[in-house]
Amino acid sequence: MKRKIYQELINWKNNENKPLLVLGVRQCGKTYIIDEFCKKEFKHYCYVNLFRNKEIIELYNSNKSSSEKYKELKLILSFDFEQEDSIIFIDEIQESEELISELKYFCEEHSNVKIICAGSLLGVKLKRSHFSFPVGKVRMLKMFPMDFEEFLWAMNKEDLVDHIKDCFINNKAMNEPLHSIAIRLYRTFIISGGMPESVLSMINASEDYTKYNENCLNDIIESYFNDMKKYVISDVETLKIRRLYNSLPNQLSNESKKFQYSKIEKQARKRNYELPLDWLIASNMVITANNVTLPEIPLEGFKDPETFKIYLSDVGILRNILKIKMIDILNDNISLYKGVITENYVANQLITNGYNLYYWKNNNESEIDFLLYNNDGIIPVEVKAADNTKSKSLKIYMEKYKPPYAIRISTKDFGYDQNTKIKSIPLYAVFLI
Repeated sequence: MKRKIYQELINWKNNENKPLLVLGVRQCGKTYIIDEFCKKEFKHYCYVNLFRNKEIIELYNSNKSSSEKYKELKLILSFDFEQEDSIIFIDEIQESEELISELKYFCEEHSNVKIICAGSLLGVKLKRSHFSFPVGKVRMLKMFPMDFEEFLWAMNKEDLVDHIKDCFINNKAMNEPLHSIAIRLYRTFIISGGMPESVLSMINASEDYTKYNENCLNDIIESYFNDMKKYVISDVETLKIRRLYNSLPNQLSNESKKFQYSKIEKQARKRNYELPLDWLIASNMVITANNVTLPEIPLEGFKDPETFKIYLSDVGILRNILKIKMIDILNDNISLYKGVITENYVANQLITNGYNLYYWKNNNESEIDFLLYNNDGIIPVEVKAADNTKSKSLKIYMEKYKPPYAIRISTKDFGYDQNTKIKSIPLYAVFLI
């Protein structure tokens, strides 16, 4: 399946001499797309999986010099990665902290060697290990589950993507029946989410949703926690991480509009769950949005570190955890959690586009779902799950801070109100923001 990160890999090949480290939540497609890139873009390619190549781990655990390890690596692999148009892909590199440290040697002494590394829970390994990380000697690239545009590509809807882009750029309505078709595809995406295995199952269903394999998302969630056991401090921490993760759907519907440790269990405190939350963030299983006290540049300077929201990394996983039936998503037959799901979807799309997530809250009376910092300044973004777009909060914000314009995301078609300065963007076009 076509992925946007492929172009970033091409850019790395053409412009960078540093080793590349790809981070992302487990099963978002890292191994598949890197393998495809290496096969298509290089004449000579060597794939290494450290789960299966234990001798490499032993080599880098030894007291040998960097140059000796480098020479022996060539011998073990029977591959000359210095020959022209060659690349080596080391998967599951988190299994060797020493090899990660040695990437500095590759960068400084053998910059002609193209090397890509990736692995499950690599973010956790980097955060929790005490080895010398080669800062400045490695290019790091984040990968996410498929966004809605990639989903449409996979569904062979490239022409629809082009039309959505044209409407977005020229601020013109999609009109029926294309608008309804795009909304239905958006709801289909809510069912599957962006995990490639789940998307593939949806493609194979060919719009007969009874053939979609609901269990693939269950299996992905369980695989997260099976991996987790390798990188936690104790069984107690494992239990806490799972409790915290299972509390997230309830956290998102919380009236206080912020993450609360007390929602995990009655007597829970920050000191009890700070490390498990840090683990989930480092694993990329969740994403955070910080509340800002003042929507000014830079947003990071005005964030309240004690007030934040947590979203799941994939909206399909959220829908699966909530056990909402596919037919109820397609028929728009949900009430309270429709807003929760929609907001999580938007968060996923925005972070894939490179935004840091922030929101604004004013004395528990008004709230703006997201604040975006772009070339126009600080732009408020309001998310609506349906076409009822009345909002007291956005009006209060616009009057108080006078942004150049605002964005309202809903099931309504494209449009722009000159009087209110509100740009309407349908849910299926969030990937273009």
